[in-house]
Amino acid sequence: MKHYLPLIAVASVALLSACNKNDEPEVVGGPADPMAAQLANAAPVELPPSVKANKQFRCKDNSLIFVDYMSDDKTALLRTEKGGTATSLKAAEAGQPFTAEGGYEVKGSGDDVTIAIPGKGAQACHV
Repeated sequence: MKHYLPLIAVASVALLSACNKNDEPEVVGGPADPMAAQLANAAPVELPPSVKANKQFRCKDNSLIFVDYMSDDKTALLRTEKGGTATSLKAAEAGQPFTAEGGYEVKGSGDDVTIAIPGKGAQACHV
């Protein structure tokens, strides 16, 4: 019985080695990409900015304002309530005040800023 096991193993290896004697590699692939030319000529994609800093300001009238400054330094999101709807403010260039239609404005990006909200006017706010 001890002599039969090595013989069976050798025979099975010999049988398996006879399989697939094709010398050429098998190429697996699908059809050519129909949009290859369009993708090659497409303009580069710019990702939206990410949040750089979240700040909560206490203003002179004792109200809280929440501002998210974005990584492009030209966009800020302003909310008057913690879970409220954000208003997108844009700056013409980095370092300029962030503004939006309706009278929204945020001047500065440090710990002391001036924030203008429609119906309240401009007021000093700090972290």
